[in-house]
Amino acid sequence: MRRLAVFRLVVWAAVALFAGAALAVVAMRNAPSATASADAPYGTPFQLADANGAPITEKVFQGKPTALFFGFTNCPEVCPTTLSELGAYREELKKSGKDFQIVFVTVDPDRDTFEVLKNYVGAISPDVVAITGPKDRLEAMLKGWGVYWKKVGDGPDYTMDHTATTFLLDARGSFAGTIAYDEDSKTAKEKLERLAATS
Repeated sequence: MRRLAVFRLVVWAAVALFAGAALAVVAMRNAPSATASADAPYGTPFQLADANGAPITEKVFQGKPTALFFGFTNCPEVCPTTLSELGAYREELKKSGKDFQIVFVTVDPDRDTFEVLKNYVGAISPDVVAITGPKDRLEAMLKGWGVYWKKVGDGPDYTMDHTATTFLLDARGSFAGTIAYDEDSKTAKEKLERLAATS
């Protein structure tokens, strides 16, 4: 009887082991490919406009590495600081023959008109691409890119809470990392240098 019980335990253990292995194989086959997702363009498609009113889509992220930031022109500190730092880093990298583009997407289309955006980014660099558009399309783009934004307060002096992270996209438009607001300048420069090298 004891031998029979041991035999049964061995058989059931073997069955459990085989079933576990089979489930693992199925899970691996059904799991999304990490390499494929890493190579795919980041975010969702969109149809918006640049600061000149010209149509612009997600194709703006194709062909050149991008530092992408979401904000608004009435932002008192985070937005101007981030864009100014990106502009300075870019100018420094260009001296060594490396480059990336800066794209700024407003989260406040009610106030950030074409003229306002053009003047705002023009003060940083005429090469900065600013994006706005109809509110419904813009909000769909923000949601598709996982960006947080929220209007705070009433009246003309309201402000906006928003994601303060800079998204880094390689020349194919694929996700290449992030730079946090107020991140160590040396680390930020190294990330942008690696980004520029992907062109």
